[in-house]
Formats: sequence, structure tokens, C-alpha cells
Amino acid sequence: MDNIAIVWFRNDLRLHDNEGLNEALLKAKKIIPVYVFDKKVFEGKTSFGFEKTGKFRTKFIIESVRDLRENLRKKGGDLVIRIGDPVEEIFSLAKELKTSWVYCNRERTAEEIKVQDDIEKKLWSVGQELRFCRGKMLYYTADLPFPISQVPDVFTTFRKEIENIVPIREPLPEPTSVPFLDEYLNRGELPTLKTFFKDDVDTSQHIENQNFIGGETEGIKQLDKYFWETNNVQKYKETRNELLGWDFSTKFSTWLSVGCISPKLVMQYKMKYESTVKKNESTYWVYFELLWRDFFRLMGKKYENKIFHLDGIRQKDPGGSLDMDLFQLWATGNTGVPFIDANMRQLNATGFMSNRGRQNVASFLVKDLKLNWIMGAEYFESMLIDYDPCSNYGNWNYVAGIGSDPREDRYFNILTQAKKYDANGDFVRYWIKELKNVPNSYIHTPDLMSEGDQDKYGVIIGKDYPASIFSFEKAY
Repeated sequence: MDNIAIVWFRNDLRLHDNEGLNEALLKAKKIIPVYVFDKKVFEGKTSFGFEKTGKFRTKFIIESVRDLRENLRKKGGDLVIRIGDPVEEIFSLAKELKTSWVYCNRERTAEEIKVQDDIEKKLWSVGQELRFCRGKMLYYTADLPFPISQVPDVFTTFRKEIENIVPIREPLPEPTSVPFLDEYLNRGELPTLKTFFKDDVDTSQHIENQNFIGGETEGIKQLDKYFWETNNVQKYKETRNELLGWDFSTKFSTWLSVGCISPKLVMQYKMKYESTVKKNESTYWVYFELLWRDFFRLMGKKYENKIFHLDGIRQKDPGGSLDMDLFQLWATGNTGVPFIDANMRQLNATGFMSNRGRQNVASFLVKDLKLNWIMGAEYFESMLIDYDPCSNYGNWNYVAGIGSDPREDRYFNILTQAKKYDANGDFVRYWIKELKNVPNSYIHTPDLMSEGDQDKYGVIIGKDYPASIFSFEKAY
């Protein structure tokens, strides 16, 4: 059969603004959309032995693939689902169906590059072509005023050379129809969390578990809600550093991470809102965050695997212990430092942590506990529902002082941060029930309570809640 194309969906789980799907529809008469659940990703381990993909992200991706299949069916298409090695699964389908091309979104980090390179070689062996498309970034690299090798290493410099200068392309429309190869019947079953030996997610306890639902449909609902239904975008800059609740930040990063929504679509919403409702510093800040996302991806393209190495892009050894016992206190939220523990317990219960929380727990691990930063980065890779390789490792590079941050020795004073961003201790009390009766004066420093105070407020330090692993009095 001629003019058949496979569209291999990766981190572009949407119909709108999908370059690969659009190009395949222009070229081929029949389309075979495919998603492969890579066992190495869903069952594999990081170098420190953490799950590569934890249950929260796994659940979100399964929901996103289900939604993609449903949306394709509405267009007359379908989604072929496979579980295994993408190299073998994509090649097997291409060979069996005698397709002409495989279209996919190009990835830029080591593990993903190896997969696409291996598929490309196998397709060549049977005279087929792998065609790469774009879709992860707000800007097209071809539109930038510099080659990848000369992308500025400092974000502010990068921003000044981009904003108000380089045009942002309009998102591509979703197709009106997807002509599926109907003769092909083996479409595959959607896996469950149990397929990958993961526990179920309890959605009854926390708002994050209830609202993070995967898929393009839910991603667009979140866009509509944040911009139009609540007008929360008007106060984003003022609320983005809050910790408790749902509406203080956009939460777009989770849907962006697997491509349920396109950054260009977010920008389109932002521009329309500014032209019809209001333009202010908060609406600008939505663009600002998207620009950071592009910057980290370009750093990944420019420096490749260096962002994953201990000495980073600056080739500077940050040191750091490999004390796993100390690390486990951090990871489980049992350091005895309430602000750190509350954030880590939120991550472990929901897969989410605010940006402010991430900066603080990372700084605490690297600067206060003096642990190897890669341990923290890999734990985030495992747990975060919105994990993105370039953004995650780019941010950890910053904290460890081995990235492109122009500031030397960036450090977060945890007690100062706690008092500023959780002044009344509401966030700490929500996540650390043992401290629910502790007054504001001690909520961030429970170690400083006398034995009488501990009895009075119903928490014995060292028994009900851990003693701090470092001295507040000495450190601050």
C-alpha cells in the first residue's frame, strides 16, 4: 500500500497545533496514529533507584492517551496503542503496513534521542523515512536570531533578544477529519496503573489529585477556566508564589509537559484576553514563564547531556554527599523543618509542588544538607506530574550553581522564605497534621518550643514530629 503514514505521538498528545499530524495529512491518504507506552520509561529506574515515572504522571499520561484516542475517533480516526519498546513496535507496524513515512515530534534529550535514532536506522533498512516535526516550544528555532550554538546562556540576555522582536506563529488548527486505515483492526488496549505495577491514586483527599486530569480536553478546560471563567490571570503575578489551593497559579505546566496543550495556544489565549479584557503585568508574566520554558529547552539543545552531569554546563564540581539516610529524611518530609517537610509531603501525596516550594526544597537539599543535587533531580523526575527533562534539570542546575545562572551561590534562607510565603502557617498545618495546634510563633520552628509548650500544643518533638536535622538558632 502506498501513501500510508504513521503518526507516532510522543509528548504531543493533542490534535490542535500538531505539526506532525498536519504534515502527515497533507502527504498521506491514510493515517495510523500510534502511541507506545515505553516499558523502560514506565517500569524503569533512575540511577539512584527511583521509578522513572511515578504513579501520578503515569495516571496523567494514561488519561491523556485515552482522551487522544477519543478525540481521534470523533474525527473518523483512531489510536493504535502498544506497550513495549518503541523501536520494535513502531518498526513492526511500519513493516507490516508497508507505510511510506513515520512522523514524530523531535525530542532533544539523550534517552529520547537514542530511541528516535534507532527507529530511524531500522526504517532506513526497509526504505522508509522518519520525518521530524516541532511542537514543544513557543518559538520555532528557525525564527530565532541566533543558531543553537550561540543561544545566550543568561536568561535576561536571551529574553531581550527575543521578546517584541521575534514573531510567535499562530497555532495550527486541529484537523477536520483523520482518515484511518480501517482495515487495520489490532488497535490495542489502554493500560492501567496495575499494568506498570503502580498503586492507584487516591483522588478523594487533595484538590490537586481531583483537578489534574490528563488530556487535551481537560487542558483546554483549564485554559478556559483560568483566563475566562475566573479571570485569575489578572492577578497571576501577585498570587504565583502562594502555596495552598488551586487557583494561585495556572497549573498549565502539567498539560504542557506531555503536549496536551501547545505553548502557542496558551499564548493565543493570552493575546486574546489582553485585547478583549485586560493587559497588565500578570498577563505578561504568563508569556514570561513560557519563555523560561523555551530557554531551558534551548539550553538542553545547546549543551545536550551536560545538563544531566554532576558538573553541569559550567563544568564546575558542586560536591555533595551521597548520604542516602539523610536524603530519605528530605524525600519523605521528615527533616523536622516544617516548610520543607510540608512541600515534600505535598509532592509525595499529589505529584505537584509549587514553584516556590521547588526552589526551597532544592536549595535546602543542596546548600543546607549538602547532598548531591542529582539525587534531588532524579526524585523530582520520578514524582513530578509535570516533569519535563530540560526544565527540571535546568532548574536543578541553577540551584546547584552549575547552570547558566549569573548569580553566584544562589541560596534560599528557609526560615525567611517560610515566614514570607506561609506567614500564618496554613500550608504547614495542612500538610503536617502533627503541628495543627501549634501557634504561628512556633509553626516554622517547633524545635524552639519548651517541653511545656509541646505538651500544651499536643506535639512532642522527636516523637510526634521529628526533631530538626539542623539547628535553627545556629543556622539563622
